[in-house]
Amino acid sequence: MKNILLIGGSYGIGLAIAKELQQGNNVFVASRTNEELTNLNVTHIPFDASTDILDVSKLPAVIDGLIYCPGSINLRPFKALKIDAFETDLQINFIGAVKVIQSLLPNLTASNQSSIVLFSSVAASMGMPFHTSVAAAKGAIEGFAKALAAEYAPKIRVNVIAPSLTDTPLADKFLNNDEKKEKSSLRHPLKRFGTTDDIAQMANFLISDKSSWISGQIFHVDGGMSTLLVNG
Repeated sequence: MKNILLIGGSYGIGLAIAKELQQGNNVFVASRTNEELTNLNVTHIPFDASTDILDVSKLPAVIDGLIYCPGSINLRPFKALKIDAFETDLQINFIGAVKVIQSLLPNLTASNQSSIVLFSSVAASMGMPFHTSVAAAKGAIEGFAKALAAEYAPKIRVNVIAPSLTDTPLADKFLNNDEKKEKSSLRHPLKRFGTTDDIAQMANFLISDKSSWISGQIFHVDGGMSTLLVNG
């Protein structure tokens, strides 16, 4: 049974991952709230990735998997963005992950082979208007993950999931009526936007031994958006 730490698993993609991993793993969820976790077979640790230092004393000495979920969707014209917006996006998406990984490094290296899963965005590889702040933060994650994977191979595997728009509370303003949902679906070659289960299943695969020969990769779970042209 693997010891898995999920940062930010109280709603959206994180909650879907917690549900996916709870069977057959010893799952710890570090998040601000736990209302949605009460019926799951997980251990909750109060934690705010933007302000708190992770208390590793509440965790097992060996951690086999780490998934960092906190993120942001801050879409505004570049000229309207103040430097604070870039710093905030970088903090929650990237710096928060760095702090968690550094504090957890002894636990991760104590495993025979641990796995780290981070989250980017389709916006990091595609030039998309109004995405300058979030694309910069997610781009930092992708470069960091590859360097970290190289430095700690073969002891720690590091991979990144880069979704397109996914139906989560964070994305609600982009999918809160039928017209928006239809427009978003049509932008993707597979003609639908993402679900939390789409992402959770990939995270489960990357944290498991089934992906034991995979590291330093960016997985575009995006309905084909980043590589395929939309017909018509």
